[in-house]
Amino acid sequence: MTDQAVQIIARGPRALAEAAAERIDADPFLEGATYSILEEDEDKGIWRIDAFPTSADEAEGVEAALIASGGLTVVVEPLADADWLAMALSGLPPVREGRFFVYGVHDTGRVPASAVALRIEAGAAFGTGHHGTTAGCLRAYNDLLKAHRFARVLDVGCGTGVLAIAAARTGSKTAVGTDIDGPSVRIANENAAENAANARFVHASGLNDRLVRQDAPYDLVFANILAPPLVALSQDIRRALKPGGIAILSGLLRTQERRVKAAYLSKGFRVVRRIHRDAWSTLVLRRA
Repeated sequence: MTDQAVQIIARGPRALAEAAAERIDADPFLEGATYSILEEDEDKGIWRIDAFPTSADEAEGVEAALIASGGLTVVVEPLADADWLAMALSGLPPVREGRFFVYGVHDTGRVPASAVALRIEAGAAFGTGHHGTTAGCLRAYNDLLKAHRFARVLDVGCGTGVLAIAAARTGSKTAVGTDIDGPSVRIANENAAENAANARFVHASGLNDRLVRQDAPYDLVFANILAPPLVALSQDIRRALKPGGIAILSGLLRTQERRVKAAYLSKGFRVVRRIHRDAWSTLVLRRA
């Protein structure tokens, strides 16, 4: 393929789509690949994967993983030289999850007076609230707030920063986010300023960065990433949490839930709740 940006679209039965997504997640060369999976046609049982590779090698790897399913229809389409992601998402409707209302500037006039309004514009960072993983995290956090408050919150793989910003806007004195992607950290800090939220975001790989460790132990850790890094970070997340602290984990498919859960149970966590949205799972765990 050429250096022109492309979108890879795959359609087929749910089982094949989920298996293809697992294949992408399991490939270490595709760890940073951006894709979504959702039900496109409930009546016909058709699921869809949209992938947005950032290089020719990544595009070839994703396409190969999708074709290897043996039953998905895979199409590669060129993308115009424009801010296509923001254009595609700019018309998304707002998201309401409990007290939280996540919206873009085009929905400014629709913000309910009683909601915790979070303005998050569509763009290059992940986390507008529409994806089942982000929505699941917001739902889990909203329900926890009915009985608890969390003074210190860490958001691992913060993307737009929406989860740490939500924490800061609901009383957390310390809300820290970390991401391995520099542009996401910049966008998250801009979103914090836009939402008048006392949240800070740092460019770091893992949880051992000094700017992350200085506020530990945390009362709650969000980690909305992917199944393989969730497993790899299980011990680090345990260390970052105080005893009795809560971890809200997402970015994993339902089919990956057992693997992630086993990693955390072996570290002394217990499952408090599971939330399913489409093919995605959110786990709420408590450190013993």
